[in-house]
Amino acid sequence: MRFGQTLANSVHEPWKEQYLDYAKLKKLLREDGAGDDNKPWTEDDESRFCEEILNTQLGKVAAFQESTFQKLEERANNVSDRLKDLAPQGADKVDIAKFKEIEDELDSITNEANQLKKYSALNYTGFLKIVKKHDRKRGNKYKVRPMLQINLSKRPFNSEQAYTPMINKLSIMYFIVRQHLEDKADKGLPSVGDRKTSSTIDMPPQPHPQNREKYTAYKFWVHPDNLLEVKTYILRRLPVLVYSEQSANQADGSQGDPTITSLYFDNSQFGLYSQKVDGTVDASSLRVRWYGKLNDKPELLLEQKTIHDAGNSEEKRFPIKEKYVQPFITGEYDMGKNVQKLERQGQPEEKVADYQRSVNDIQEFIKDRNLQPVLRANYTRTAFQKPLDDRVRISIDTELAFIREDSLDSDRPCRNPNSWHRTDIDNTQMEFPFPNVNQGEISRFPYAVLEIKVKENSGKKTPQWVQDLMASHLVHKAPRFSKFVHGIASLFEDYVNSLPFWLSDVETDIRKDPHAAFAEEELAKAQKAEDELLVGSYMASASNVKGSYKAALGSPLSKSYMTDRFASESAAKSRAMADAASKGKGKGRAQENEDGDQDAGGISGYGTTSSVFPSFSLSRYAQSRRQHKAALPPGVTKPGILIKDSGPLQVEPKVWLANERTFLKWQHICILLGSLAVSLYTAAGENTLAEYMGIAYIIIAAFAGLWGYYIHFVRRNMIIARSGKDFDNFVGPLVVSFALLVALLLNFGFKYNAALERIGQDRQGINGTASGAQSAGNDVHSELVR
Repeated sequence: MRFGQTLANSVHEPWKEQYLDYAKLKKLLREDGAGDDNKPWTEDDESRFCEEILNTQLGKVAAFQESTFQKLEERANNVSDRLKDLAPQGADKVDIAKFKEIEDELDSITNEANQLKKYSALNYTGFLKIVKKHDRKRGNKYKVRPMLQINLSKRPFNSEQAYTPMINKLSIMYFIVRQHLEDKADKGLPSVGDRKTSSTIDMPPQPHPQNREKYTAYKFWVHPDNLLEVKTYILRRLPVLVYSEQSANQADGSQGDPTITSLYFDNSQFGLYSQKVDGTVDASSLRVRWYGKLNDKPELLLEQKTIHDAGNSEEKRFPIKEKYVQPFITGEYDMGKNVQKLERQGQPEEKVADYQRSVNDIQEFIKDRNLQPVLRANYTRTAFQKPLDDRVRISIDTELAFIREDSLDSDRPCRNPNSWHRTDIDNTQMEFPFPNVNQGEISRFPYAVLEIKVKENSGKKTPQWVQDLMASHLVHKAPRFSKFVHGIASLFEDYVNSLPFWLSDVETDIRKDPHAAFAEEELAKAQKAEDELLVGSYMASASNVKGSYKAALGSPLSKSYMTDRFASESAAKSRAMADAASKGKGKGRAQENEDGDQDAGGISGYGTTSSVFPSFSLSRYAQSRRQHKAALPPGVTKPGILIKDSGPLQVEPKVWLANERTFLKWQHICILLGSLAVSLYTAAGENTLAEYMGIAYIIIAAFAGLWGYYIHFVRRNMIIARSGKDFDNFVGPLVVSFALLVALLLNFGFKYNAALERIGQDRQGINGTASGAQSAGNDVHSELVR
């Protein structure tokens, strides 16, 4: 779709007149197909175009964005004042209706902020598009893009960071409102009546999570166009986590998101990287992490993170001072002073022992693997979490950049081998986008990284709103994404042999159509529920199978999906009524099945044939069921297309690569046999046997090549058709093996016969020579006698 059509379809009607006039700019550029394109482009034409785009259009868009954003900030400040004055100090009762009014006002501000961000992004894209057209068509003499970039830098109406203070303020107000609407009884959380409450929560730096905590992590990519919408969706449920040492009277919610730097370790063979890419069980990574700039003397954390096979993670960490990092890496310092300090402070023995164990494990891990810093990851983090409640933790990392931190090349090391970090970056306080770093030493990630951590053994299921977010069109699933792995793969491609499967997705557009994404997710859930129900109906414990699938409420962030939501709820209710109506029949059938199993020789259970191979049950009921095909209920017809075949085809790249590897293996066999055949035929000379063998090997080589192409084509069609048939085919290997065996046996037989013939001819030649010599001797004797 052309951008002009996209712009027309995406216009927010109340702001229709405030958008970029793309059609007018195309007309000035003579791109509207009016037929005057053959006229020469003059200085006046260029002046009119530049005046329109740089002054009129850019000024209109920037001014509207600025004024609308100021109005939103004023509305947010007014709500904050209303919230502080809502209940007088010491009041025991609050007006719930007023809190709901404030919540509605916060929703209105949030929705308008999302629309404003979309407005800014759409106009920003329009400016770049039209300038690209200009420079491509008139670029021989005039270049407008540099001037546009300068003007955009002066008017950054599309900046994501400008929304951060307002997001922080909105999140705190949402948190306070929800605390009073949902759980007012909790006395330990901030109250509206508390006069110390301002537009941000004063939180002292919380203690670091205890070692060996286990979380289930879900990772996603977020396109910049959807970033603000994701943030505003989360902040309605979780407040932005602000670590501040200021008092509540000084905090005003204007703090920006913290910048985090992580230094990852590996060895010269990239062993840790290879384990994570290959999916080795309990693969670990090691890093040094700190907030802010290193010159500000922040607290450093040395962390070892282990990802288990089930997807959950385990972390061991401890704080360390900057001056001890290099000695600790080289093994010259063992953190004994810190252990003694904890003991003097009267810390519990269990905590001290856990700390000592983490220190020893990490230092031994560094020594055994010969680890050194190789990669720096720098990013800005927005964290969401309820105070004193870490059951659900969400983080969004933006402005993600990977920088080489290695000293692998001794002639031109990126980092001084005697230092644990790059001083050229930290001493100069370089920030994103790191313009002074060589392009070959940096890789900038184009998307934001969303990570949702749900604490294990928290006693509760994953909240529904979290599940809705994970299933929405706003995020792109990246289940095994790792900053460490991606950074190594991007910057050290020549040093590693394996690359992560998601690397190709970085170059694609991860945005999705909201309706298509919602329908796809509903289809996947329905198929999963149907599979579970089908498997459960075959098992002996079918009576324990839970109810049918309950459809999701819809895509979580847009009111335009209410039709889908109501339809899903109606379908769920219909299924529930059908289940209730058939409950009696199902009970009788289960009793009949149980009786049949008992007659066959006992109740089925784990370890029996019927539990391992459900379709091969020996009960009378199962035998009678197998004798005839079950009839469909009245009004139900067999679908022409199965649910698994109705959605878009999604095949992992490794499936295609496996098929291609099989094809290449067959071509390799073809080339080897063909080379052998040509060599035999060429060197045969007058040897008829060698000629025949060469021709035979040529035929076998041709068959191997044709078979490889045939099986590649057949398996490709099976993958596209989602066939459930087996992919193996023994015809080709058996034919080639048998042909080679026959050829070798024939070759051996012919050679053996030829050897026997030579032996016989040699014996006849010897006998003939002996007879001739005897007759010659007799003749000589006769002559002498005479």
